[in-house]
Amino acid sequence: MARTTSLSGFPEWLPEERIVEQHVLDELRRTFELHGFSSIETRAVETVEQLLRKGEIDKEVYGVSRLQQDEDEKSPKEGALALHFDLTVPFARYVVENNGYLTFPFRRYQIQKVWRGERPQEGRAREFTQADIDVVGDGTLAFRYDVELALVMIEALSRLPIPPFVLRVNNRKLAEGFYRGIGLDDAPAVLREIDKLEKIGRDAVIANLQANVGATAEQAASALDLASIRTEDTSFVKQVRALGVSNDLLEEGLTELAEVVGEAARRAPGKVNADLSIARGLDYYTGTVYETVLVGHEQLGSVCSGGRYESLATTGKKNFPGVGLSIGVTRLVTRILSQNMAKASRAVPSAVLVALNDDESWSAAQDVAGQLRARGIATEVAASPQKFGKQIRYAERRGIPFVWFSTVQEDGTVTHEVKDIRSGEQVTADPTAWQPPHEDLHPTVEAPETA
Repeated sequence: MARTTSLSGFPEWLPEERIVEQHVLDELRRTFELHGFSSIETRAVETVEQLLRKGEIDKEVYGVSRLQQDEDEKSPKEGALALHFDLTVPFARYVVENNGYLTFPFRRYQIQKVWRGERPQEGRAREFTQADIDVVGDGTLAFRYDVELALVMIEALSRLPIPPFVLRVNNRKLAEGFYRGIGLDDAPAVLREIDKLEKIGRDAVIANLQANVGATAEQAASALDLASIRTEDTSFVKQVRALGVSNDLLEEGLTELAEVVGEAARRAPGKVNADLSIARGLDYYTGTVYETVLVGHEQLGSVCSGGRYESLATTGKKNFPGVGLSIGVTRLVTRILSQNMAKASRAVPSAVLVALNDDESWSAAQDVAGQLRARGIATEVAASPQKFGKQIRYAERRGIPFVWFSTVQEDGTVTHEVKDIRSGEQVTADPTAWQPPHEDLHPTVEAPETA
């Protein structure tokens, strides 16, 4: 289980926990690259103006400054810097600045740390890793990418040692068109209140819609009727139309959402729901929005979210519309570890410890280790020629499965043997040819055995 660190909200993993995290990252990276996404990395800081131009989370942003400024430096407010709180806003800036060097549609994945000043709790850290994929177009972007990204994320999450999950999808056009159709013109304000539904409940949201948005009781009830619709197929279209609201934007959103849900339900049945309560709090989303929950762990919140944005990346004269999804890697890994969903087979990469007979044999032991490493076998050499029993116990404490022994015979020849310290089996081996079993070559991540 993950430890509690001395600085709350800034998790640090033990070596065996880090192996689990690296396994998650490797599976995500492998999946993203299989689908043609290129890796990028953006700087950790952005200007405060850039970070806060969309959305309302300024209280969560960490500012960055030197402890002591030179007299000729700008005042703190001029060109102030802050740590990025997500990867989408920095990516939008990256696209604008590099659009002349990119080929569109541009497919990127990005796995980096982000920082957010939230109250620390399980699933919410102040420093955490996100893994994002986005596709961005030059001027236009085919809606088909909204469907494709949902399928890529379903595949990526399916490779991880996590419980069953459901990707919940909605469409901002559908929601905004519906609100306008019932006379609520401030759709972003309505969405912000609907986004609180799971946290505060239906009655409190209705009260907030009346107090904060100016909705009538009937309008608020209609907005909540829409948010209550959830289906595993495209039957939500009929249910929405049964509410009797007419609006062109609503119809456009219905068509788009039906395309995403219909295709995803065909390819990954049971893993996608149309959920018309999904709003997403950030203002830059304009169409499809996604959230993902682990079945049986819904209280953890969304582990993978995102959506379509039309004008987050813009030069003023040209837009670079995009659609993207982001996995909260640290949130997932924390739950995997705390619930013992997976564990590493060992805490170290080393598969072999080369034992020492005496101090004079250290150089020859390094030669053996070099031959093993040349074939991709992680190897350590004992630091001192203790009794073999102590060297074996050292390997056992480290989790190293094999110990290598080299013996110089009377005629000057050298014989080699390798011992599996788990089974006790010891066999003659050639350092230029011996190979450990495939499952022992590297640490593996697997579900714990159950009684």
